[in-house]
Amino acid sequence: MKKVKRSIPGMIAVNALMMLFMYTTTACNAQSKTLLALSKTNHTLSIVDPVTLKIIGIVPVGEDPHEVVAAADGKTAYVCIYGGGSLHEINVIDLVAQKPLASIDTRPLFGPHDITFVNGKAWFTAEGSKAVGRYDPATGKLDWSMGTGENRTHMIYVTPDGKRIYTTNVSSGTVSILADTLITPPFPGAKPHDEWMQTIVPTARGSEGFDVSPDGSELWTAASESGVISIIDLSAKKLSATIDANVKGANRLKFTPDGKLAFISSLQTGELTIYDTRSHKEIRRLKLGKGAAGILMDPDGLRAFVACSADNYIAVIDLKTLKVTSHLDVGGVPDGLAWAIKQ
Repeated sequence: MKKVKRSIPGMIAVNALMMLFMYTTTACNAQSKTLLALSKTNHTLSIVDPVTLKIIGIVPVGEDPHEVVAAADGKTAYVCIYGGGSLHEINVIDLVAQKPLASIDTRPLFGPHDITFVNGKAWFTAEGSKAVGRYDPATGKLDWSMGTGENRTHMIYVTPDGKRIYTTNVSSGTVSILADTLITPPFPGAKPHDEWMQTIVPTARGSEGFDVSPDGSELWTAASESGVISIIDLSAKKLSATIDANVKGANRLKFTPDGKLAFISSLQTGELTIYDTRSHKEIRRLKLGKGAAGILMDPDGLRAFVACSADNYIAVIDLKTLKVTSHLDVGGVPDGLAWAIKQ
């Protein structure tokens, strides 16, 4: 077999092309994803380049913005205007043109607080109405709602198939599990039908921030009053464990993308408490400032973003070293965070 000799200049050229290709691919991927961050004081939504951490757009929103989500195509954002449960508006933002569109009037559902986007629809909690609701962008209408009957139905998670909804009910100290269930016909000749059934799981008063493990098996929620973490077995729909974590003022809880760690922010202490999800042991507490709130994980598993509302900045944390690497200013009292990924 004849050996092909390659010159050193040729090899350098090939390596340079490969590096250029990798850089271009990474840059394109980065450009397709933007960080969305709300400022309660400024009443704005900032659109941030996640690579440079520079603000590339600012859009005005309503008077009390709390949580934000982007549609699946990354072109539209939805912002809940909360008002402590008294308001009835979801702002719609064109992320491409960087301008507000016509808002959604959620009445008769009041106090939209948390929001997610699943199966082409926006699902939200309506705290003032003790309910959850759903908005269909295709029809421009609220097409479904269900009451929880629990006090301060606050945060929401919807499974990818849209068949289960989890909410924390802060003042009741419970978690609602709403399941779309196929009901057996009540009499011969009747057709089966879907009906949403609710299971209420007691946790601890003040349970607010929560997350579902990446494998869908557990729900963790932290209580602001006692600092206790409650763990729910989602298959059994029962409380399976509690951790006396002493995370007083707990506000949000998020799993890392690999599910190995749980981050809990505290508005009272400004600490970020990090737990090992397998051993249920605390591994670190980071002092971020005077008060920590919203948490957003980078899907790439490299960083976490924590809105330090009392400090008027967002802390950026390296998930490998678990250290703060930088701060981001998006205006006064930052809170709700989300990713917009353009398809």
